[in-house]
Amino acid sequence: MASSGVEMDQNLAKHLLLEGGTLVVLDVPSGTDFGIDIKSWNSGENFKGIKMIPPGFHFIHYSATDKYGEAAPRVGFFHFFQKSELIVKQWNSTIEGIDPQPVSEATVQRLKGSLKELDRFLGAYPYDVWKQWKELTDKVDVGIAERCAPECGFVQSALELVNHDDASRPKGAEASRKRKRAFCATIEEREKQLLPNLKAKPGTELRLTELPEKFYPDEATPAQITQHSLDTSYALNSIFNQLKDPMEIIGELQISFISFLAGQSLEAFEHWKGLVSLICKADSLIPSKRAVYVDFLKVLETQLFYVPEEVLCDIVASNNFVYHHLRKLFANLKSNPDVDDRLKSLAVRTKERLTKKFLWDFTNLHEEEDDEAPVVVPLE
Repeated sequence: MASSGVEMDQNLAKHLLLEGGTLVVLDVPSGTDFGIDIKSWNSGENFKGIKMIPPGFHFIHYSATDKYGEAAPRVGFFHFFQKSELIVKQWNSTIEGIDPQPVSEATVQRLKGSLKELDRFLGAYPYDVWKQWKELTDKVDVGIAERCAPECGFVQSALELVNHDDASRPKGAEASRKRKRAFCATIEEREKQLLPNLKAKPGTELRLTELPEKFYPDEATPAQITQHSLDTSYALNSIFNQLKDPMEIIGELQISFISFLAGQSLEAFEHWKGLVSLICKADSLIPSKRAVYVDFLKVLETQLFYVPEEVLCDIVASNNFVYHHLRKLFANLKSNPDVDDRLKSLAVRTKERLTKKFLWDFTNLHEEEDDEAPVVVPLE
């Protein structure tokens, strides 16, 4: 395990030696891709873990490698390190990963008493990424991390999928309604219905807030359905109603992003995109959720510096997903008379920095793009 290549201030080093956390992982195979937060290394033969971990929220991750050097899908877990906390894990060669079963207390106490001897086998926390990591996770608290973490305890980049058997399929009236819908379905929809109903194995998925399937209330008229599709305030508010505090949505946005960035979870990336879309397309809700939007602009701008622009492009539509939605948000913030000047000024400064960084064009915000223009359907 190589050093970070950055000289650490001696006073800081002494501080982290005293108050930093320690992660010991026993029997990690040499060559394993092992990391913490947004940095990873190939472990050496004597690697036993990481020391001098700053107190706070962290993401430990790894990928087993075979004899040909091919890496398995990444797996990781969240942990809030307390001051001077010692965490001991055991590598399980059968599952090629960290054993979910806790290490015996006797082993923990033995290692605690021999940390000085163990010290030379521990790599120092890569302090060069600490500032960046704090910026990416500053809204994640213990409650959000515990709520969003999978029941199994591990974030997996490749979820195990299981087929829902006939017992889980709808019966009676619900099945009848599904058959009627199937009768009117397109060929593509019918083909999709014939495919196996695969879902993540229960307990392995991230426990993220469920995004609404429809953006309007059941009793909505066609005109209201159109309005709720253009202004997603109703759908966004339904998410807020699932949370203890509306500001939790920003912490969940960060959890989703780092689970994708560091954990390589496409499930998390899709959730992040869903949240970005709902927040950007809302309009009437902005004034009452001002604090959410202040943090959203800051957090999203930070996140965009860590993702290659091509990752944000929709392959089918050939456009940049975030840019497309930010145009909508900036237009709403500018035109909404109930949005205060300070929030509007923050939006202008954010827009200017993004324009300078990515060369994005945010002029003529109220001109509809081709895919946003209304479609006229003649009635017969």
